[in-house]
Amino acid sequence: MIFSAGLGTRLKPITDNLPKALVPIAGKTLLEHTVTKLISSGFDEIIVNVHHFPDMIIDFLKEKNNFGIRIELSDERDMLLETGGGIRKASWFFDDGKPFLIHNVDILSNVDLADLYQRHLKSDSLATLIVSPRDTFRHLLFDRENRLRGWINEKTGETKPPALTDIPVYQKLAFSGIQVLSPAVFEQMADFPEKFSIIDFYLQNAQSHKITGCTPENFRMFDVGKIETLEQAEEFV
Repeated sequence: MIFSAGLGTRLKPITDNLPKALVPIAGKTLLEHTVTKLISSGFDEIIVNVHHFPDMIIDFLKEKNNFGIRIELSDERDMLLETGGGIRKASWFFDDGKPFLIHNVDILSNVDLADLYQRHLKSDSLATLIVSPRDTFRHLLFDRENRLRGWINEKTGETKPPALTDIPVYQKLAFSGIQVLSPAVFEQMADFPEKFSIIDFYLQNAQSHKITGCTPENFRMFDVGKIETLEQAEEFV
């Protein structure tokens, strides 16, 4: 699944007339960069969620003849469902009982997606998240076995769970927007509201289910989030 529904507010004014997924980087849209990376990694069935200028994304995929693979849409025009709600709405697509990969459309990286998928298959994790040390004040907290244990906002001191202790023993890592989920997540999502964050879902399930962080060797990524970083994104590509 490619997350493409966001408003792209940090990329204004470009996204006043264009969905973030169609912002061009080095001659290709972000959506094309993501789709071609997935295809080259062996994925041939993709679902794309849409909300902001959805018809432009639909027309783009038609022009590209869906890149020669099966590409479906998850329509969130009526309401943005956030990451967790977006995954649950697309659950009909993941009907083969196999784990599935989720990729944010605005992330460029050198991650070997096929290797990530195989790592997840060999684990007994509910989800496997690509994470890395990054300059941010919000961190996911992982133990020595790379299992998710909590979250901290270092500016405010807020933690999840609220009573979390021994914070210095944990690795402080940032989520990259690339993850593999087991289909068992859908059972655990039953009591969640229509809109919810997948990170909040993980934090609520981290004590009872294994949620793993993975930092590939020589990992490099670029978050195409702001106007002033577009030139750097071109250099990264």
